[in-house]
Parts: sequence; C-alpha cells; structure tokens
Amino acid sequence: MESKRSVGVIGAGFSSLYAACKLALSGYDVTVFDKNRMVGGRAQTFTAEGFTFDMGPSWYWMPDIIDKMFEEIGVKRSDYYNITQFQTAYQVFWKNDPATKVPADRKELMSLFDTLEVNGGQKLDKFLQDAKIKYEVAKPLMELPGESLSELMKWSVIKNAMKLDVFKSVEKDVANRFNSDKARNILNFPVLFLGAMPDEIPSLYTLMNYADLELGTWYPDNGMSDLAKALEKIALENGVQFHMKSNVLSIDVEGDRVQGLTTSEGSFEFDFVLSGADYHFTEQHLLPEQFRRYSEKYWSKRKMAPSSLIYYLGMSEKIPGLEHHNLFFDEDLKEHGREIYENPRWPEKPLFYSCVPSKTDPKVAPEGKENVFLLMPIATRIEDTPEIREKYLEIMLTRMEEQLGMSIKDKIIYKQSFCIEDFKSAYNSFQGNAYGLANTLKQTANLKPKMRSKLKNMFFCGQLTVPGPGVPPALISGKIAANLIIEAS
Repeated sequence: MESKRSVGVIGAGFSSLYAACKLALSGYDVTVFDKNRMVGGRAQTFTAEGFTFDMGPSWYWMPDIIDKMFEEIGVKRSDYYNITQFQTAYQVFWKNDPATKVPADRKELMSLFDTLEVNGGQKLDKFLQDAKIKYEVAKPLMELPGESLSELMKWSVIKNAMKLDVFKSVEKDVANRFNSDKARNILNFPVLFLGAMPDEIPSLYTLMNYADLELGTWYPDNGMSDLAKALEKIALENGVQFHMKSNVLSIDVEGDRVQGLTTSEGSFEFDFVLSGADYHFTEQHLLPEQFRRYSEKYWSKRKMAPSSLIYYLGMSEKIPGLEHHNLFFDEDLKEHGREIYENPRWPEKPLFYSCVPSKTDPKVAPEGKENVFLLMPIATRIEDTPEIREKYLEIMLTRMEEQLGMSIKDKIIYKQSFCIEDFKSAYNSFQGNAYGLANTLKQTANLKPKMRSKLKNMFFCGQLTVPGPGVPPALISGKIAANLIIEAS
C-alpha cells in the first residue's frame, strides 16, 4: 500500500489552516507548526481578569465567501458556529456634529444618505449597484494563482476586468458621485487599511463598500476566533497534527528540493512544505540564500499597508453611547493617511476605531463591565516605545471622553497594548505591518510575491501573496496553495 504524501505547514493562520484542511481531505499527511500557543495567526484571543479579547480581526465581512469556503471542504459553517448580523453596522463620530449610526437595513441606509446630501440615497443605490458588479467579477479573479500573465490574457478575464475600474481611483470614484464630506468619509474608510491614499487605490476596491453596506457586518457567537477554531477542528477530524509553541528554525534543502523542517522540537521530513508564515521571514531567515526568489532590496521597495497601535482595555462599568463598532472620524482622514503613507510618522490628530464586543456578547466581560478594543492605524518602520503608546492611548481616551461627555480613564481596570514591535515578535511580521502589502495597482494580482518557491516542492500562502490581506482572501490563498501542491504531486 502506497504511503500518503506528507506536507509540513509553517504557521497556523487562516491561510495555513484552510490549506491544511483541504490537503488532509485530499489524502495528504499534514503537520502544522506554529510558534504561538494557539491557532489563528493574527486572530488569536487571550483572557485576563475575566475579560476575553480578540487580538486581531474584529470585522466579519463577506459571509457568502466564507460559507462557500466551508462548503468546498465538505462541511457547513453553521455546523461549527453561528453568526448574527448587526442592525447598526457601526457608528461614526464626527467633529462638532452628532454621531452617525450606519444601519444594516437598506431603506434606512438610503434615508441616512438622503440626510447627508441631496439625492444621497439614490446616489448610494447606484454606487452600490456598481460595487456589486466589481464584487461579483472580482471573486473568481481572486482565485487565480498569479503565476503568469497568461492567466490575465484570457478573454473571459479581460472582459470582466474591464468592469473593475482598475485605472480609476477610489477617491475619484467616490468624489465624482458624492459631495458631502460625511458621505465621502464613510465610503473611503475601508481604504485606510488597504495601504495607500484613496487616490492611489484602484476603484476596484469599492467592492469593499458592497461588502460593508450591502452584505453587512456580522459577529460569530463566540467572537472572531470561532472561524480559526472551526478550521482547527475540521483539520483535527481529518488527521492533521499540530505542533504549537514550535519554532521552525530552518528549511532543510537538498538539491532543488525541500527535504523537511528543523524545529525547536527536532527535525521532520516532508514531501512538500507550505509556508503560511510571513513570506519575507520565511525566505530571508529560513531558506539558504541561493533558494530565495526575492532579495532584501526587493522587499525594501515594497509598499506596505499600515501597522496598528492596539489597546485591549477592561472597564469597571458599562460605557454608554458606544456601539459594538465605532469609528472616530473627528479629525482629518486625508491628513492621517498622509502621516501613514506619504510622510511616515506618528500622527498629530489620528483617526481610530473602537470595538466594544461586550455590547453584544456578554461572555467577553464580567457582568456589568465593558470590553474595549482600540485600534489606531499607523505607519510601519516608525519608533515604537511604551511611552509613545501611552501618549496615544491618552489622546484616544480624551477624544472618547469629549465625544461621550463622560469620564472613561478612571474606569480602566485592565490594559494591554500591541504595536509594531509585537507584530514582529509574535508573527515575524515584515516591518511590523498589520495588513500585508498595500493594495496598489503595482502590487495587485500577478505583481504580488509568487506562491511558488524556487524549490520544486515548496509553496507560500498568506497575506503577502495572492489574493492579499483580509480574512476571506487568506482562506482563498490557502485554497490556491493547496491546489498547487495537489497539481505538483
């Protein structure tokens, strides 16, 4: 009887987990190694003093894609966890104006935009119709492996790509349609995390607005880690072995093939190796130089999406006036963007985001208390010290107090921060980025780092290769990489 082909997987983030499931279901013997204590990559959790904090992703968007990814490995997502849609997707705080609650209901949303400008609802309806086309066209394109230009030269791809407005910017698309600053800011906000100013991001990415305003914002029953836990369970049910708290020290090579992995637990032989860990770290630190596809010079020229300053806060009592998701847009969006992308430095007047999961999930905080997650997008490659972190926590809390008209600082009973240096130490993240490569036209599709290594039996997946950062793209990345291994077997 022929033995199973074996695959060693580096990292246990979403892309690695999905690839492990797919490969195991296809008859491979799969072993996953991760330096951290639990699966999920950036989507881990931790508990402290009765609070449970999601460390990374907090938005659950594109449920249709996620459900389809589960179906493709032969299961139903609903058999593993449930999701509930927020009736108020999020709340936006402005300067000198009442906050805006963005509703999930389509009619209410149209009425809201009518209050922002004349015919705002009608304009939004047309905008979302166009964004839906981009969303539907982009979904199959996201599954291209990005190996050669021939993928893009197929007539079906060219014909559909013409609908994507890749040569028009998000800013131009939004500004041509809407006059009010509030409408523009609501529609531009997803771009803040995509890695460039709105005038550099292709209008293709208004598909994010369709995901946001049409498909809605959801929450898994037990927090964002439900997705990672579900994939881990599926993997275990299909024989995948996990080695947590296991550092991969080197990728062992003989000739033009990987022989296996040396880890902090010892050496293991594999027929294939897949890295879902940081691409730059894997190549530059685990592979001998002659087998690296990219040089440090190449990486130094990449344009990165932001890093983040995150604070996990436990509050002694409930904080009225906050929704589950809150955007503090009470300063200039463009100026903050310039301080991330054009003149990298700590921002003077930052925008920030607050997630308060205890508003809808009582399990994440002790009774009567509040769980607060603060996130401020920042540039990579800037100084990160405890003093700087505290300075910006003070700035964010002061702004929250001004907006809510109440004291907040004296209610903090637990706090923990996470920033550039933590992204590096926890995830070996290149330059301490939080969201991968910037989604500029020059770093899209085939212009991202390749999934196929110079070595014949090694592949990559994850946010630094196709299709890019985000939870659904990470799952798709794992699927593409698994298919490449299956095709190479």
